[in-house]
Amino acid sequence: MTPNATHATPAPQLIAHRGWASRYPENSLEALEAALDAGARFVEFDVQLSADGVPVLLHDSTLDRTAALPGCVHDMGWDRLAEIRIGESTRLGDTYAEVRLPSLAQACQLLQRWPGAHAFVEVKTESLQRFGLERMLDRCIEQTTSINDRSIITSYSDDLLSLARERHGQAIAWVLTTADRSELEHARRLAPDYLFCNVNKLPEEGPLPCGPWQWAIYEITDPDQALGLARRGAALVETMAIGEMLRDPRLLQGPAVD
Repeated sequence: MTPNATHATPAPQLIAHRGWASRYPENSLEALEAALDAGARFVEFDVQLSADGVPVLLHDSTLDRTAALPGCVHDMGWDRLAEIRIGESTRLGDTYAEVRLPSLAQACQLLQRWPGAHAFVEVKTESLQRFGLERMLDRCIEQTTSINDRSIITSYSDDLLSLARERHGQAIAWVLTTADRSELEHARRLAPDYLFCNVNKLPEEGPLPCGPWQWAIYEITDPDQALGLARRGAALVETMAIGEMLRDPRLLQGPAVD
C-alpha cells in the first residue's frame, strides 16, 4: 500500500443524525449547535406537527422516550410543547435536564449562524398520516423559508417528496425501506437528489447502484466503515456520533457548501 492509498477516495460528507445525538439530547438545539460547532456541514432532524400546526423537532410521535412523559405530540399545542424538557434522563442522566423541545422555526434560526450548512428536514410518517401531506408540507415550507436553498425535504413518502419538488422546487431525499430492485427502479423514476438507506439493508459488498442521486448511508459510527462506504459510492454518511467521527483526520470535511 502506498502512503497515500488511504486518501485515494475522497472522504464522505458526514451528516449529523439528529444533531450530535451520541452526547446530547437528540433533535435538540443543543445537539444541532454542538454538531455544527464540531464542523458538521450537514445536519438532519425529524419533524412532527403539533395540534395547532407548529412543526417541532421530535422523532417519535409520543413523548415517553425523550421526555419521560405520557401523551402524543399531535394532541398538544405549541404553548404546552415549548415547556417540555427532552433531556433523555434515562440515557444521559440529569446533565441536560433543562433542554426543551424546539420548534422547526428555532432550528432554522440557529442554522442562519452557519450559512454554509445544509439541513435534511425529515417529515415524519405519523404526522403525514394524522394531518395529511399538504398541510404538513405547507407548515414545514413556511418555517424553512430562511434556509430554503439549504433545506432538503426528507421522507419515506414518495408522494410528499413529489409534491415538495413540484410545488416548491425543493431538493428532496427519499428514505428507502428496502434496497431491492423494485425499490431502486422506483427511485430512478422519483429521481431524488439524495437516497438514504440503512447500512444493514445494503448488499454486503460491491458498488452501490448508480442513479440520479447521491447515496446517504446510516447509521455509521466507525470511520473505517464510513471510508469503505465512500469507496463503494456513498457520497454521504449519517452518524449520531458526529464529533467522534470528525476527530478522525481521514474524515476531515471540505469547505462548507455555499
